[in-house]
Parts: sequence; structure tokens; C-alpha cells
Amino acid sequence: MSDEIRHDITRAQAEDAVRTLLRWAGDDPAREGLLDTPRRVVDAYGEWFAGYQLDPDDYLRRTFEHVGGYDGMVVLRDIQFESHCEHHMAPIIGRVHIGYLPNGKVVGISKLARVVEAYARRFQVQEKMTAQIADCIQRALQPLGVGVVAIGSHECMTTRGIHKRGVGMVTSRMLGSFQEDARTRTEFLQFIAVESGRVG
Repeated sequence: MSDEIRHDITRAQAEDAVRTLLRWAGDDPAREGLLDTPRRVVDAYGEWFAGYQLDPDDYLRRTFEHVGGYDGMVVLRDIQFESHCEHHMAPIIGRVHIGYLPNGKVVGISKLARVVEAYARRFQVQEKMTAQIADCIQRALQPLGVGVVAIGSHECMTTRGIHKRGVGMVTSRMLGSFQEDARTRTEFLQFIAVESGRVG
């Protein structure tokens, strides 16, 4: 990730900030094992938060209208994601299920996964990310309905605070027919068959 996208923050300033945190934690950033840590952390941040440089709507601009009259539900299950909690900057690891009812056009399935990536690679709360994904698909494709379910394990809860492992948070957003028609919603939920205890 290039330095100019950081606006008024230079890479050197970012690396200095990491050194400050290392000192605050009680270690010496000048010791051999930590000498390259600031560079590595800044590189990792460039990867983890690449979503800020992406426009998820762009992925859905190319659609296909000739699909042989197909008008059934399109479902993409088990899209794995890695995000970070905006409250503690701790990882959120999980998967997203997406379904939509086409209204004359469909999109390549890899583009749906890219939309998830673009929103996940930002500081997030899972509820907001779930809504953003659904709203983006609704905005770009104008389908008859959209359903998004996300299941995540939050390290801010498992490695600090209450220290409870094996907990999966489930969030959903249903739009159009997925919200209004119980049969459509039930069909989607049966397709994705959310399994208890399975997160990543």
C-alpha cells in the first residue's frame, strides 16, 4: 500500500507509533527481536485495512442479463472473512452467507466475495458490516430481495475481558422479499444451514 493514501501520516510516523506502543507495553523496540517489528506491523496494516482503498460498488457494476430465464435464488455460502473490531483493534474471524433474488440481472459470484472483503478489511463492528454488504448488493443489483448472514468469532471477547472462547456472534440483514416473505427467508436459511458451533 502506497504512502500517499495515508494522507498526512507518513510511513515513518506510523512506524514510530508502533515503537511507542512497544515501549508502553514494557519492551525495548531497539532490541534485536523487535527491530523490524514496526516495519512488519505497518505492512500488515496495509493488508488488513486495504478495504478503505476499495469501492465495493465497483465490483458489482458488471452484470449479466442473459441467464436463460433463471429467476431462482442465488446463494453464496461460507465466504470466509477476517476483520478487526473498531473498539479494541482485535481480530474478528468468521464467514458470511449471501443470497439474492435476481430482478433480471446477476453478478459473478467472485464479485460477491470481493464485496465482503472490501468491507471486512476495515475497522468494523459485525452488525455494521452485515448491513453494508446487504445494502451494497441491493443498491447495485436492485434485486427482488437480499439476505446476508454473518457469523464471527471476536478476539476482543476471547483474548481479553471475559475470556470466553467458542462463542459465535450471528448477525443478519434481510431486504425486500427476504424481509417480507417468510417463505423466501426460510428457503435462504435452509440453503445456508447455519450450523451451531461452527464459526471459522
